[in-house]
Amino acid sequence: MKSKKIVAGLLVALILNPVGWVPVRAEGLTNDAKSAILMEVETGKILYETNMNVQLEPASMTKMMGMYLVMEAIENGVVGWQDKLRVSEHAASLGGSQIFLAPGEEMSVEDLFKSVAIASANDSITALGERVAGSEERFVEMMNEKAKTLGMINTVFKNPTGLPADGHVTTAYDMAILARALIQDFPDITRFTSMYEDFLRTDRETPSWLVNTNKLLKANLGVDGLKTGYTQRAGYNLTATAMRDGMRVVTVVMGATKSTVRNEETSVLISHAFDSYQLVRKVDLDVVVEKGYNMLAKNRQFDVVTMDSISVLKNRAAAEEETRHEIELFPDVELPIEPGTEVGQLRYFYNGEEYRVIGLTVSETVEKNSFLGLFAYMVSQLLFGQQQ
Repeated sequence: MKSKKIVAGLLVALILNPVGWVPVRAEGLTNDAKSAILMEVETGKILYETNMNVQLEPASMTKMMGMYLVMEAIENGVVGWQDKLRVSEHAASLGGSQIFLAPGEEMSVEDLFKSVAIASANDSITALGERVAGSEERFVEMMNEKAKTLGMINTVFKNPTGLPADGHVTTAYDMAILARALIQDFPDITRFTSMYEDFLRTDRETPSWLVNTNKLLKANLGVDGLKTGYTQRAGYNLTATAMRDGMRVVTVVMGATKSTVRNEETSVLISHAFDSYQLVRKVDLDVVVEKGYNMLAKNRQFDVVTMDSISVLKNRAAAEEETRHEIELFPDVELPIEPGTEVGQLRYFYNGEEYRVIGLTVSETVEKNSFLGLFAYMVSQLLFGQQQ
């Protein structure tokens, strides 16, 4: 499952951040927000932060976790995009941001999800949660369970909407973790979060118009998500993501005093990331890095390829650092070996420190040789001392 992969990636990121990593000095990028963070997505490196572990109310940024669980349910076949949901009285009764669902109204999962991503609809995320989990209460339990799985240790959810509730808290760092997981596990999320406007109930005489609460989508910064949030208690919050030249960043700004200030400080963080850093690919996915050998295999020599890519986040003002790698092949992998089976590891070193470890696999199936094939091989070895 993808969530297992992201957890492993996050653990690697947490280990990497302290190793020889000195962000560009950037005091004062945010002045109004109570907390903020800037993170590069592929490596997980933190480029800027202020009070990133202070617990604050997330408001509607909460819905990112609900969206994660809905997309996970779709991936696992629990629900489909075109499934029709009948809205409960409870979901229809919620206030705040909404699309004014009526009790008993039917709407597709995709349209409900769209209204959450674009218009931050409280009624829609509650209806989706009830469908995925069976009840709102169970959905909130799932949200907290997933938060623990992702390493969001300072987060407690009390509802799926982000409406004010005592003890409903998170941190800028935890929101960055969630945003990174959402993007990496379900990249299709930006299909929804990048929409500035759309329509629902198009079969009616007057369709429902959705306008995105994230105004930075039109700011020419490369922004294609993720989620705004506001209550009087929380202030103005925004988790944003932007992509340029193959590098994606996530920013979180919490507790700003105005929406315009929230947007300005987010814009400064995004611009700082792309002005100061670049992502340099060092090892590609699925490239041959070694030749494997197994005397019991039908084709005794075979290509060993990478199971992941490795990129280095480089300070644009700094010189290129020393790099090298080491390859270890496991001696006791059982035949046959299918692509995807880990047969070794590549250790990548950057600036003298171990930077990342990725798995190695085979490019195609390595089959076990037959008895006659092995016999012929042994004879050739005895007679000619050569491999076939």
